[in-house]
Amino acid sequence: MSSMQELIRKKRDGETLSDEEVAAFVQAVSNGSIQQSQIGAMLMAIYLKGMVIEETRTLTREMMTSGEVLTWPEEWKGLVVDKHSTGGVGDKISLVLAPALAACGCKVPMISGRGLAHTGGTLDKLESIPGYNIQQSAAQIRDILTSVGCCIVGQTERLVPADRVMYALRDATSTVDNLPLITGSIISKKGAESLSALVLDVKFGRAALYKDLESAKALARMLVDTGNGLGIRTGAVLSCMDTVIGRCVGNSLEVIESLETLKGKGPSDLVELVNTLGGILLEKIGLASDLSEGERKISEAVKGGAALSKFQAMMEAQGVDGETARRLCSSNTDYFTVLRKSKSQLELEAKEDGFVEDIDGMTLAQVLHKLGAGRSQAGQPVNHSVGAELLLSVGDRVQKGAPWLRLHYDTLAPTPDQMSRLQSVLKVGSDAGAKKRLPLVRELLH
Repeated sequence: MSSMQELIRKKRDGETLSDEEVAAFVQAVSNGSIQQSQIGAMLMAIYLKGMVIEETRTLTREMMTSGEVLTWPEEWKGLVVDKHSTGGVGDKISLVLAPALAACGCKVPMISGRGLAHTGGTLDKLESIPGYNIQQSAAQIRDILTSVGCCIVGQTERLVPADRVMYALRDATSTVDNLPLITGSIISKKGAESLSALVLDVKFGRAALYKDLESAKALARMLVDTGNGLGIRTGAVLSCMDTVIGRCVGNSLEVIESLETLKGKGPSDLVELVNTLGGILLEKIGLASDLSEGERKISEAVKGGAALSKFQAMMEAQGVDGETARRLCSSNTDYFTVLRKSKSQLELEAKEDGFVEDIDGMTLAQVLHKLGAGRSQAGQPVNHSVGAELLLSVGDRVQKGAPWLRLHYDTLAPTPDQMSRLQSVLKVGSDAGAKKRLPLVRELLH
């Protein structure tokens, strides 16, 4: 076997590494026998020279098996599914999708992440619910899946340790935005869940990692090819991330909107994504004959209340007091008797008459981040009560002076500059035609 310096040189010079050489690198990362400077050098070489699909699959497989791999009872074979999103503004899909899938007979060990910069994190949203415990061992995850069918948890310490090391160094070495490294990070964690099927929500647009459809499609193709190559039935949705998903941004507010969706009162764009992603998974594991039937089953699970019951059971299984869970899931509840409400609310008014042409999700998220809704570095706390409610959608008629956004702020009041930026989020025009929001889902790869 070549030395680590030789492996770095080969990749630096654009050569293809063998399966054994990729495995040696990942194993050295996992057992600590490689210098951090050498990991950084290899990451930069991969970033500059890329990897062929065979190298990417091997990297992903070796990362996946670098630590604990979850195992399931034989009777769950073919039923274990999950979803991953590349991140967005107001992206609360997991909170609705996981219990809907469980209500349809799936087992959903959803291992999620925290928000960073302008993107929100599923774990942060759930931790706005008093008592919700995202830290569960592999044995506890199995127990919750047995009794409920779904859980939403954080990554265990023993799951994919190579990714934990490499991810931190990718951030430090500015090698985050690289297709093979992104693919290895995402698919290795999902592969360690021993999934039957996986669906990926790959976003493009102003508030996404990739700004255009073609760039996002390249990532989606690599993720799908790598997942399928590892034996996971994998599909992807390419969805637009210019504006906000739903009408709420901010941790507690997104929990409220998720619960309203589970009660059959969700916004159409959020419902569209939940049904499409869930429908793909049901088709992939044979619980639906085609996408249309899968979408219908997911929709019925939500509208009929079965998904809400699963969400309530999941909350209780992950530490939420039974009375608290029941209150959140009851009809016509005052959510702020359970969830923390910000100290102040402020409504912004439209400056002109017309039709809503655009709502800039990126700018809105950036201002909310500065007011405490997000974090700039891993480990920083977030203020769960900070957020915003959109009172209008793209295509709606608006009158001058009418409120269009309700800001929830807490210890940090918005500065004049932040108020100006918030006001710039709303774009109003005079033409009603062609201003309706386009479907979020633009293409399917499955």
